[in-house]
Amino acid sequence: MSPHALYVTAAYGITAVVLAGLIGWILIDQRARKRELAELEAAGVRRRSDKTGARKP
Repeated sequence: MSPHALYVTAAYGITAVVLAGLIGWILIDQRARKRELAELEAAGVRRRSDKTGARKP
């Protein structure tokens, strides 16, 4: 294997590891945000965009 091929293979490998890490981080963070949102909704906090919970004057 030439030095150039080793460099390219390493670059692809590092890129794949970084992308997998970012995807994993996003999925873990998504679960945490959904859990926080469920806790807020259970506490009675509603979204501003939620038309069903809006008060009518």
